[in-house]
Amino acid sequence: MRPEKPGKTVLSIAIILFLGAFLLSCVPQERRAEAELAGPRPLPPSSMPASKTEDAGNREEAAPAPPEIFDGPIAVTVEDAVFLALKHNRSLKIERLNPAIRKTAEEEERAAFDPLLSGEISRYREKEDIPERKTGESLANDVYAEGRVFAHLPTGTDVSVAASSRKSWTDLYSDNLYGSRVGLTVNQAILRGAGLDYNLAELRQAGMETRMSRYELRGFAESLIALVEETYWNYASSERQIEIFLESLRLAEQQRKETEEMIRIGALAESELAAAEAEIALRREGLINARSTLEKNRLQILRLLNPPVGGLWDRDVVLLYEPKIPNVALDCVDTHVDVALRMRPDLNQARLEVEWQDLEIVKTKNGLLPKMDFFIHLGKTGYAGSFGRSLDDLDGESYDILAGVALEYPLFNRDARAKHRRSLLRRRQVDEALANMTQLVQVDVRSAYVEASRSKEQIAATRATRVFQEEKARIEAEKFRVGKSTTLLVAQAQRDLLSSRIAEIAAITNHVKALIELYRLEGSLLERRGILVAESVNP
Repeated sequence: MRPEKPGKTVLSIAIILFLGAFLLSCVPQERRAEAELAGPRPLPPSSMPASKTEDAGNREEAAPAPPEIFDGPIAVTVEDAVFLALKHNRSLKIERLNPAIRKTAEEEERAAFDPLLSGEISRYREKEDIPERKTGESLANDVYAEGRVFAHLPTGTDVSVAASSRKSWTDLYSDNLYGSRVGLTVNQAILRGAGLDYNLAELRQAGMETRMSRYELRGFAESLIALVEETYWNYASSERQIEIFLESLRLAEQQRKETEEMIRIGALAESELAAAEAEIALRREGLINARSTLEKNRLQILRLLNPPVGGLWDRDVVLLYEPKIPNVALDCVDTHVDVALRMRPDLNQARLEVEWQDLEIVKTKNGLLPKMDFFIHLGKTGYAGSFGRSLDDLDGESYDILAGVALEYPLFNRDARAKHRRSLLRRRQVDEALANMTQLVQVDVRSAYVEASRSKEQIAATRATRVFQEEKARIEAEKFRVGKSTTLLVAQAQRDLLSSRIAEIAAITNHVKALIELYRLEGSLLERRGILVAESVNP
């Protein structure tokens, strides 16, 4: 068997190293889905946070998805309102683009390891005067072409494979000279710039920033859903308050008629009519304020839902709900705190900040090292009178090789030391920030738990007050009819009854809102509403 020539060996090594450079440039990356909020869908019980019952007590069993085009008033359940907000709210549409925007930064960092293909072609001509020659001049010509593939590997290795060809001729010689060369250049960082941890740090940081943006999107979505539900129940409360004011106004007008009749028959003095008129004016004032509040809530809920309709601001909103007192049995406060420590988006984002800063320490620590690179250049050149024969001559005995070590180190290295010191201090800072946020989360959840418990007890208290005020108003009205009370006392009793009825509605609404706020602060509102973070490639 004929022994393999050195040229073929060098060429084989060059091809193998080039293929390795190309494959290693495709750095494996953890597959992470783009965060996009999907509509409400059922979740398995095991995936739900700790809770014994649904929160609102006003949820319907199976709310159909709202139609895309509304004719007339916009009639929605609270589930429909959440669905529409997730699909059409303009602020959420803006926030949804952030993870995709952050994702592009990962592609930028990955591009640092993409192979680079370059090429060059040139034509050279030289003219010289030579007095000794009869012609008095000499012409030299040169045509050069080169193709090169370069790759920077995450190991800190630079690999370059080049192939070139040159044609040279002059009027001094009758023959043309062709030269072809294949070369391999490898530069390996030994200290500074070496290792996967350092070279992949920025790519991993970009991935963390994408995950942070997903947590930001989740937190925004939870706040939006909480705001939609709170606005929904505020609107319902305003509607109920208007009904109460209208009913109270009718009673006040009826009381005025009774007062006028008793004045006519001489049972009361004419001065008693002023108290009745004042009470009617007071009821109308309250009705005006209630209608104004209702209109503001209508505009707010339309903006949040942003349904696909024409004449948005002129549309009426009809709430489809069954008025009932929420019946929610909360778990112990420690359970809700544990859920918050695990699911709060801002807390998870702070944990990623710690990991991000750890990578920054890796980068700055590497900068403290001296720059020491090992390099090697391998080449094989063939010369002949034609291009094809010059390629065949690559199998000859000629070759060139250059190897060595390059060292570089700044005498004081102050820049790298300052950056590393700053990264260590920031690492301590984010640790303290995480501990502080953890404490704040616990305070938030515990305070929200206290408020939810208080508002639940307040419902029973306001209900009892309302019952007593109804009885008081009834007794005072009976006493008035038999001449044992005055218009002012009756008006006062009706006013107290009105206040107690409004207080009861407000207590129910506040309890629902307190539950929503508790679930938002513990970071479980999306799961409790059956909303998943779906996978999506495009925003």
